[in-house]
Amino acid sequence: MAWPFPALLGLLLLFIGQAKAGPETDLRPVGVQSSTCQEHKALHNRLDTVEKRVENTLQKLETEMTFLLDAIENPEWQPILDPDGPTIDILDDQDKSVAS
Repeated sequence: MAWPFPALLGLLLLFIGQAKAGPETDLRPVGVQSSTCQEHKALHNRLDTVEKRVENTLQKLETEMTFLLDAIENPEWQPILDPDGPTIDILDDQDKSVAS
């Protein structure tokens, strides 16, 4: 009955060898692998382009927002923004102030 021990030892060594080799690499053909890599790189390039556009748009919006906030803080807008101040009719062409 010496037969099971060498067979089990051989199977054990086979499993150890496979475990040491690590997982199998991608079994697809090299041409398919390279086209997948190219698609992956193209996707990343497109994402980088979108990211740059978003950053540029945010910078422009921040600049416009700063400009608008500066314009609102201008002294000529203060009477309109002051809740206790006089009411100004912005649709009236004349520079009249009506008390609230």
